[in-house]
Amino acid sequence: MHIHDTSTARIAATLPTEELRAEFLLSNLFQVGAANFHYWTTDRTIVGAIVPGATALELPNPPEVRSTFFLERREAGVINLGGPGTITADGVVQTLASLDGLYLGRGTKIVSFASRTAEQPAHFYFLSYPAHAVYPVRHVALQDATPARLGAVATANDRTIYKYFHPGAFPTCQLVMGFTRLESGSVWNTMPPHTHLRRSEVYCYFQVPAAQAVFHFMGAPATTRHLVVRDLEAVLSPPWSIHSGSGTKNYSFIWGMAGENKDYTDMDFAEISELR
Repeated sequence: MHIHDTSTARIAATLPTEELRAEFLLSNLFQVGAANFHYWTTDRTIVGAIVPGATALELPNPPEVRSTFFLERREAGVINLGGPGTITADGVVQTLASLDGLYLGRGTKIVSFASRTAEQPAHFYFLSYPAHAVYPVRHVALQDATPARLGAVATANDRTIYKYFHPGAFPTCQLVMGFTRLESGSVWNTMPPHTHLRRSEVYCYFQVPAAQAVFHFMGAPATTRHLVVRDLEAVLSPPWSIHSGSGTKNYSFIWGMAGENKDYTDMDFAEISELR
């Protein structure tokens, strides 16, 4: 498991492109037949992807976690970005269609992931944080997620936000997670941008066509930087950083966060006139 200890805002503003990408961009997460994980020291975040092929994959227990099983002291959220599949949690089988989600509570011991077919494998995106309370496993289908339509065509940010794991749906320890879909003709997300000092966040971009890209903006409002992001790549967003993006075509992204609170609206906005 790769360990990420990202720079401060002042240092990040001076990093060359490749060093910035090495610290904040997670590439090659989704590999058929493998479970890949990254440990980010901020909020003790673990980001990963599990892509079962012809055989099921068990949730490993990396030595960096220092526990008897992965979720001994952690909770996790999973959203399927591929073909249909199943997650078996302590003997209970959960079926996940594309864009279905599953919450795994602290104490869930044995977890395995499987694809319905090897030809169209499931792509399970995985996000985990420490947990200090126990909540049950919960399945969230796309049609059961809480949608919110925001933005407008005129400002190129017409989008729908789907909230999966959040206080309005059911309790979690600190994980808040969902995804945003940009409508056709819209390319901007989260503009004007914001930071939230009380939480870190991870973005995973998907439904980005092969010949297209998303320009993810990060950094302090007065010293912004950008990362060119491709399909199924993730970005680590520290509490001090804005997180906004503009694509060469419409796209979608999973957002997930944890920290001091679970208030989705707790944001410190930066006016567009302040950006540099």
